[in-house]
Amino acid sequence: MLSTLSDFERVPRILRLNIAGQPVEWVAWQDAVCLYARDLVVWTVGDPLITIRGGHSKHTGEASSQDIHSIIACDGRVVARPSQTPPLTNLALFKRDGNMCLYCGKQLGDSNLTRDHVVPVSRGGGNQWDNVVASCRRCNHFKGSRLLEDTSLELLALPYVPNYSEYLALINSGRILGDQMAFLSKSFGSNSRLSSH
Repeated sequence: MLSTLSDFERVPRILRLNIAGQPVEWVAWQDAVCLYARDLVVWTVGDPLITIRGGHSKHTGEASSQDIHSIIACDGRVVARPSQTPPLTNLALFKRDGNMCLYCGKQLGDSNLTRDHVVPVSRGGGNQWDNVVASCRRCNHFKGSRLLEDTSLELLALPYVPNYSEYLALINSGRILGDQMAFLSKSFGSNSRLSSH
């Protein structure tokens, strides 16, 4: 049972779904408590993650408590996302590529990786998921603004656009509970490399 402030600080984020069961975002447990208090949580998945205890009712004398689940579906309008393409960030890109330079294969930390455009922007390439890969600084500098066929470099894997479920897993990697990953991974695309990490 959680008893100290540091215990509560270690509580993983809660996966919020819309009423149709589509993953929407990660929320802090405090935000999840507010969703429960406003009666917006309509169904949950899995066992409770934490139990929040409140005060005592002045009418009945009973103590209040609320179980908070790791996956919650909330009531409300199901809004179609304007774009199913998730935002491109270096953090998500590096996680998509397994924190590996896709040219030389070195495993590196985020601070030692860069975003490389397979078809350079100066050659008409876009800054989009299917044209960028994680690259070490050495390989990125060596490639420069050249096309791959003009260098001795080869891609170890092809870039791809992650779906929204995979994106949520990418931006919270390392802090996802087993039931959350199992829920998200059901929706991963066939080209996803995340499930192999």
